[in-house]
Amino acid sequence: MTPDEEQAAALEAGRLLFARPCEFFFAAQQIDKLPPSSLPEVAFCGRSNVGKSSLVNALTGQKTLARVSNTPGRTKQLNFFDLGGRLVLVDMPGYGYAQASKAVKADWQGLMFDYLRGRPNLRRVILLMDARIETKASDLAAMDLLGEAAVPFQLVLTKADDAKAYWLNKRQEEMAAFVKKRTAAHPTVITTSSENGLGIPELRAEIAALAAPPDTAPAT
Repeated sequence: MTPDEEQAAALEAGRLLFARPCEFFFAAQQIDKLPPSSLPEVAFCGRSNVGKSSLVNALTGQKTLARVSNTPGRTKQLNFFDLGGRLVLVDMPGYGYAQASKAVKADWQGLMFDYLRGRPNLRRVILLMDARIETKASDLAAMDLLGEAAVPFQLVLTKADDAKAYWLNKRQEEMAAFVKKRTAAHPTVITTSSENGLGIPELRAEIAALAAPPDTAPAT
């Protein structure tokens, strides 16, 4: 199979996986209240208001699967979504919200680290970075946290449609530099837009490679 054929097959696998039903099934605010770890999991992590919910909705093609809030820091729990019985998507609490109390910040960080470190079926964390603004100290801290927990993560730029071309190029170069310095980082950085669909098929393909093998039931 040629590289082009391999890419086409990966994109098709991603399309088929995300054509399956995706449903919310569990929410947890405490590490001892997590659902059974029976399927591979892919978690989405990022600063508050980075566009996690919008990206999950774009990936699944469901406009209201993950709630989109104009209030940063609103998500304070781990939300679990079953994707076609082959994969679980996890929406993690946002970090770095300036107006959150120190106690809440500590709780979020503690919950995230305990989940990252103790979830054996967690295959990868998708770490979202806003394409429009500079990297924050909280982003670097999140990378450190992922490295300390020994969890593979992949950098994904969001909201690329709202970034100037020169700035987007700068951000892409910066992400590539981060990847080279972090042993837990996946080598491929994906640039996305939930508005125009940029990078969505490619990210679906990356995630599909981590899912459990398909069963005999046809995809929707």
